[in-house]
Amino acid sequence: MKINYCFLFIFFSVNVLLSQSIDFSVNDIPNELNENANSVIRDQRITVEIKSISNMIIKSKKVTTVLNEKGYQNIDAFEYYDKSSNVTSIEATIFNSYGNEIKKLKRKDFFDQSIVDGSSEVSDTRVMSLVYTPTEYPFTIVYESEIQTNNTAFIPKLFPVNDFYESVQKSTFRIDYPSKLGFKYKEINLENCKFIKKQLDESLQYEFENLIAVKKEELSDYNFPRVLFGLNQFMLEGVEGNASNWKNFGLWVNEKLLKDTQELSQETKNKIIELTKNESDVLKKARIIYQYVQNKTRYISIQLGIGGWKPMLAKNVDRLGYGDCKALSNYTKALLDVVGIKSYYAIIYGGVEREDIQEDIVSMQGNHAVLAIPNNEKLYFLECTSQTKPFGFEGDFTDNRVALLITPEGGELVRTKKYIDQDNAQISNAKIVVDSANKISIVAEIKSTGIQYDRVVEFEKFPTEKAKELYKYRFSNVKQLSVESIKFNNDKTNVQFIENVVLSVYNYIENFGNEKLFALNMLNQNNEIPQRYRNRKNDFEIDNGFYDLDNVEIELPKTYKIVSQPENIKIDSKFGTYNVEISVLSSNRMLYKRELLIKKGNYLASEYEDYRKFRELVAKNDNLKTIIQE
Repeated sequence: MKINYCFLFIFFSVNVLLSQSIDFSVNDIPNELNENANSVIRDQRITVEIKSISNMIIKSKKVTTVLNEKGYQNIDAFEYYDKSSNVTSIEATIFNSYGNEIKKLKRKDFFDQSIVDGSSEVSDTRVMSLVYTPTEYPFTIVYESEIQTNNTAFIPKLFPVNDFYESVQKSTFRIDYPSKLGFKYKEINLENCKFIKKQLDESLQYEFENLIAVKKEELSDYNFPRVLFGLNQFMLEGVEGNASNWKNFGLWVNEKLLKDTQELSQETKNKIIELTKNESDVLKKARIIYQYVQNKTRYISIQLGIGGWKPMLAKNVDRLGYGDCKALSNYTKALLDVVGIKSYYAIIYGGVEREDIQEDIVSMQGNHAVLAIPNNEKLYFLECTSQTKPFGFEGDFTDNRVALLITPEGGELVRTKKYIDQDNAQISNAKIVVDSANKISIVAEIKSTGIQYDRVVEFEKFPTEKAKELYKYRFSNVKQLSVESIKFNNDKTNVQFIENVVLSVYNYIENFGNEKLFALNMLNQNNEIPQRYRNRKNDFEIDNGFYDLDNVEIELPKTYKIVSQPENIKIDSKFGTYNVEISVLSSNRMLYKRELLIKKGNYLASEYEDYRKFRELVAKNDNLKTIIQE
């Protein structure tokens, strides 16, 4: 269930709004807008003028009262520009808490720099940003800017509010456009919002007032209200585009962005043919080529003009050994073409916070490119920027979201792989031996798949000593832990990461009068209890479910005997299941088996406390102890 963060009152006339003057004193902010707020947008007016297919002007004036240091980030006083866009004006004025002016900042006071970090990016994009160190809080800033751009592929989105702990007193967004360009828009999560919308033949305006600050809550789906805009006919770096439907948009991408970019030298073609000559299976051939790309290339971001969207030539990637997501995906496609393997360039939103390409507004969307190979009615998505990911493994960076395939017939929307809870598994088998001096030796094998594979596969990159420190942190419930040896097996074919570890532990057993206590779950205690809320406001989401299975044999010295062990536990809930079985094998040996399943899903705010209690029970029972006696 999506969340609507809007609490608005309708106001009467845009003329009244624009004619009202703003008193910058913080005392004039309504009390309800201060609640839970780090900053308050006092007045915001954004005007987008699309004058033609190749001329757009964006004017913005934003008055923000920053209540504390955390609210400083919400000033958003910066503008990007490049060869196709120009910051025609930019300035700011600072007022103290009483509304008295204390500083004016002109264009020369803004820091102008390239967006690249100098090592992993190539870009002609620059940013002008405010350089101001507050001397006191609260203060108010009036920030004004005007941008002219020749690109109309990307129209600014409307966000009534776009951050937690930020309230809005007044906000107006207006867009003017030539109707012949095929203007369109999509409202997302405005269903329960109160606002005024004024639409004329060639203009659209939204007016908002009194949006209270939203307090961030654990596990909430942070989906703020927004409006997306687009044009059927647009301009991108001097190239006219067609977004009348996804089919035509895909044909445009093929014709204007991908065409004539996949040429390779005959030497490279011969090398690929030679590499794959002994393999007839399509996927095995593709796997060989993917491995070739991983061994040969590295990722570097390239944002030069239309190069921000058009892939670098495949022959240049082949020669230089690097490229961005577009270039590397296109290069891999060119290599696959050499041996007749069909593949599709695909545009997607990459990131652990999932975002879909919006199906019902055809426009330039996405921030990442991957490659899709169709085989037996299934699509295998390749992350071509990674030098380590297994073939066809998406992980949580591109899983379960809508992507746009660029096929010869045009654009086609598809959904990437959705990992079910049991896919994201960690299976542990261990033997724990306690000697007569109460030193504990542990030999364990831990196998991880799915999203859990993604979480641990990076371990193999660390030096041994660093890896040992990570294990001490991972098993932090066990004090005086010594990591004797670590061995990794990254099985990329089956996409599973296997850890073989040998551990030693001292002084783990607790004295309990004439008896002793032994905590059974040494290697996989889950103490993650969600935060308690007195009055939970928002629905919540378990983004990735998972499944853990632990089989642990425990052997005590022969001079010890098991006096009492906990009863078996079985907990079933809407959010998952938890099972513990304890079997006594002999007077000094037992088997501890634990299963935990957490179910992915969207849940109501009213169910949050039940979920918290379920996780609380898991944490409590993960600390079960058996009584032993010497």
